[in-house]
Amino acid sequence: MKFWTHYYTPHTVDEALVLLRQCAGGGRVIAGGTDLLVDARAEGEPAAEALIDVTAIPELRQISESDGQIVIGAGVTHAQIVKSDLLQRKAACLVESCGVVGGPQVRNVGTLGGNVAHALPAGDGTVSLVALDAEAEIILNGERRWLPIADLYLGPGKSLLDSTRDLLLRFRFRASSAGEATAFSRIMRPQGVALPILGCAVWLRLDAARANIEAARIYVAPISPKPTRAVEVEAMLAGQPAVDETVQRAAEFAVTALHPRTSKYRATAEYRQEMIAVLLQRTLTAAIQRARG
Repeated sequence: MKFWTHYYTPHTVDEALVLLRQCAGGGRVIAGGTDLLVDARAEGEPAAEALIDVTAIPELRQISESDGQIVIGAGVTHAQIVKSDLLQRKAACLVESCGVVGGPQVRNVGTLGGNVAHALPAGDGTVSLVALDAEAEIILNGERRWLPIADLYLGPGKSLLDSTRDLLLRFRFRASSAGEATAFSRIMRPQGVALPILGCAVWLRLDAARANIEAARIYVAPISPKPTRAVEVEAMLAGQPAVDETVQRAAEFAVTALHPRTSKYRATAEYRQEMIAVLLQRTLTAAIQRARG
């Protein structure tokens, strides 16, 4: 297997774009690079003639809050997210999902942007970003813009972004405020391939009395080829009492509304469908308790 011959570490977005143009399709953007060798070995082809590492660009390594919105650079590592007090308080689901990515070594170098750019709808970071209703700032065909996170996914492993010419810069979403909370959980195979059977992230808002669910966002994956929220379950929860009976009804309804397929790497469709109820009940309960707290 042939490896790259040039490795660049630009310090600005403009510098990265210049390098991509100069490489004329022969360069590839990377961040942590934790998927790089895995992909290269699987495909039997070199990743690129040149690698352009964007983790030295300051704006891609920052976590900040302004006017009620949280902004996270695409080069922020999973470990940074787990350690962030801001995210622990105002986006707990993202902390929980990034905290189960790989092992400590992977979390120390793997990035949230890399998780999204890999375009797997069940990526742990992706699951939480969808529930958070996040947007992504990108440079696509030379134009800088914000898009809903789900728009970056064209199918499993197929991204809207071309890593030889486009850039993923930042993510933004509204911070949880009083009466709002998030939660994430997943069900893994006990051994073998390190792929989740299912992952689930929930955002919800309770009313002023903390008695009823005003609104909810739910994402269970992988079920669809592209990120798709469980909108039927969200609609069923709106206006309902925030009690165990409501959670149980929502979990039972989700089993009939969501239809995962059989995966030889995860589990059978029948087993995964049964696990939807278990996972959603666990995650909804945690989110309600946090919103009250």
